[in-house]
Amino acid sequence: MKTIHVKSEIQKKQAIVLLAFDFDLEIKELVKAIPHSTWNPSLKVWTLPYHEGVIEKLLPYFQGKAWLDFSKFKKITIDQLPSSLPVLNGYLEKEIKKFREWMQNRRYAESTVKTYCQSLSLFFRFLENKNPEEINSEDLENFHQKYILRRKYSVSFQSQVINAVKLYFSNRQKRSLDPIAIERPKKPRILPHVLSKEEVKSILSAHKNIKHRTMLSLIYACGLRRGELLNLKLKDVDSKRGVLRVNHGKGAKDRIVPISEKVIEMLREYYKLEKPLNYLFEGSNAGHPYSSKSLENVLNQAVTKVGMKKKATLHWLRHSYATHLLESGTDLRYIQELLGHNSSKTTEIYTHVSTKSLQKIKSPFDDL
Repeated sequence: MKTIHVKSEIQKKQAIVLLAFDFDLEIKELVKAIPHSTWNPSLKVWTLPYHEGVIEKLLPYFQGKAWLDFSKFKKITIDQLPSSLPVLNGYLEKEIKKFREWMQNRRYAESTVKTYCQSLSLFFRFLENKNPEEINSEDLENFHQKYILRRKYSVSFQSQVINAVKLYFSNRQKRSLDPIAIERPKKPRILPHVLSKEEVKSILSAHKNIKHRTMLSLIYACGLRRGELLNLKLKDVDSKRGVLRVNHGKGAKDRIVPISEKVIEMLREYYKLEKPLNYLFEGSNAGHPYSSKSLENVLNQAVTKVGMKKKATLHWLRHSYATHLLESGTDLRYIQELLGHNSSKTTEIYTHVSTKSLQKIKSPFDDL
């Protein structure tokens, strides 16, 4: 008896059922007889809309003629489907534009401006373009319960949306939304990913291109964030003092970090070949900074070249820098300064990933 593999999934915001089988003219005619069934040439399967009880309705069509394999069929709930929210109206678009300008004037980080505006737009669309003057704390509670929690968004997403909404209303509406029902959950403590010194060395040596090698090396050598590296200018390198000036880091803070003679020599070699005009690392357009996406690609290519199975990110190099400093005996207070952390609690997370002390612990298993 022929087998038809039945699978459910979400495509283009629609829940569908996929029917896959080896070509058989009789089964093909049976499938075509199912209401709303269509052939998908790109996937090479037949599809039909998903609905509650679809399995029960399929069975009579193939009884005694084909075996239905439901091993990959899963129930799809309405909460799993992408939301179809209305388009933002013109008035609210202007409100968000004014909110964006206010944040930019207050020198909020561009990433924060973008995130908060997107969050506020989502909130307004959920409320179907309700006039902001009519929005109250109950609306925010409903959004929290019926959108954020029901769709199981992360704690970080929950916090950023609520912070954006509260900031908008305190600034634009001169009033506060203070929903009692919303309790901020504790943010889970996620340990940073750390590479061994051998892994770092292999990544930094993977590229023959001097610019690519230097960019990755500087992130690790100075514990830089991605944006901090891309914003560096030629004048920020003080080779005589052996320091690097990081301007407008996270939280709009400047800081000074040491760079070794080895790194300075690499920068000199890079400069002689590339001769950047303004930024330390420039893209194809002279005088303009290297793009964030291109920098990510540089790392991904290096990871692929060395055959590393880990999906490393640029921030892993910064985490590795901090952890390796700690393991070499550098005081935690100095590491805090080098990384530009406001609180020592942020820096203390590296004590949980350092293996120097852990390796000295003897397992009781060894004494059995």
